Amino acid sequence: MFFCTFTLMKEIVTDISAMLKSLTSQVQSMQETIDAQHTEVASLNRNINRLTNENRILRNRLSKYESPDKNSNNSSTPPSKESMEDEVVHRTKSLRTPSGLKPGGQPGHEARGKEMVEHPDAIEERMNEYCRNCGRDLSCVEGELDYVSQVVDLPAVAPITTEYRHYKKTCTCGCCNKGYAPRRRGSQITFGRNIKAIVTYLNVVQCVPFERLASLMDEVFSVHMSQGTIANFVQETLRKSRPAIQLLENLLKQSPVVVFDESGCYNNKRLDWAWIAQTAYITLCFRATGRSSKVLEERFGDALQRMVAVTDRHSAYFVLDFLNHQVCLAHLLRELEYLMELDESQRWSKDVTNLLRFAIHQRNVQPEETVKKGSWTDRLDELLKANLLHLNDKFERLRKGLVKCRDYIFNFLENPMIPPDNNASERGIRKLKIKQKISGTFRADKGADAFFAIHSIADTAWKNKQSQLQAISTILSL
Repeated sequence: MFFCTFTLMKEIVTDISAMLKSLTSQVQSMQETIDAQHTEVASLNRNINRLTNENRILRNRLSKYESPDKNSNNSSTPPSKESMEDEVVHRTKSLRTPSGLKPGGQPGHEARGKEMVEHPDAIEERMNEYCRNCGRDLSCVEGELDYVSQVVDLPAVAPITTEYRHYKKTCTCGCCNKGYAPRRRGSQITFGRNIKAIVTYLNVVQCVPFERLASLMDEVFSVHMSQGTIANFVQETLRKSRPAIQLLENLLKQSPVVVFDESGCYNNKRLDWAWIAQTAYITLCFRATGRSSKVLEERFGDALQRMVAVTDRHSAYFVLDFLNHQVCLAHLLRELEYLMELDESQRWSKDVTNLLRFAIHQRNVQPEETVKKGSWTDRLDELLKANLLHLNDKFERLRKGLVKCRDYIFNFLENPMIPPDNNASERGIRKLKIKQKISGTFRADKGADAFFAIHSIADTAWKNKQSQLQAISTILSL
């Protein structure tokens, strides 16, 4: 009995042991399977991460083609960097809404046609000597004045050469009297002030390069001169213009509102920066090696604390201790225009655009009145509270930029002297871009400095409705 029980238990233990071995083998097999699956999952995760990164990179690259192109109408991209086709389209497209008026002069507009001079230089009487019908002689028939017309033309241009003969007189005391300037070294032929003024005007104001200018003077005026002579004329104007430039700088330091801008300027194979500081009546352009705040600090010093600056959102301007600040709304409107082209279904950029345009319109209809900006800033704050995370990153980037400069957006409403943009500065510095478009670059510091100084004087004369050529001529007479 006991033996049978023992045998039975032994069989049961054997079966359990076999079962355990089988289960152990199964567990080991499952563990190997789990390990293999874990390795495969880890490999798949690495591939997913790699593909995700590649997808993000490719989407960023693709966004450049899917997003609207940046141009002069929706960004700060200059028209010179656009294709000719795009430039024509954008030049005829304005950010302003249509007024509904017909093109041309409006009712009540004062016409500005050419007026006949009261005392012409010459009078020529024209009449028929013979009858156009029968051919009869009309020389004895008294004519009756029908109408008067005037033709404006230029005479044949030819240089006027004046020869100066210098005499000396010796007094009985032995003194040799010479009432004239000392004898020139080298050539005894010089050019007069009018020629110097015209050459400088054509080179700086009209941006005619030296080679073409020398050819023009030869063909039109029959005046032969080298490119080096032209360069000397420009440098002479620079030397004589320094007191006038110092006067312009002093006047700017006393101005309550000054509009600034800066742009790259290639000079002698390096990138310099052209700066402009201007008001409604003054323009001052100058060259600097950088575009940091130190440039204006060194140039204007403590005067910055007494002026309101109108600028774009370049960070260097916000480091300076200005009395107050106004950011350029034209720049903001172009950026908002780009966002509207990027996503036409959203309303946020349209609402901000309308708010800025309404504020500008408010100033235009009340040009001399003070408008409190509080309500306008409150309306802007409501728009800046919007959640834009579901839109393109560019929306949130601009929203954060507006939050930083919210206090400087509507200052022009409270002070009629403050313009809402720095377009005037961009127009003033555009002459540099035209110059570089034609000539490519300046070859020396003195050439760049001469251009900026003379342009400052010419543009200031233009703002004050004076002849730019006469202003240069006056400088040369000093």
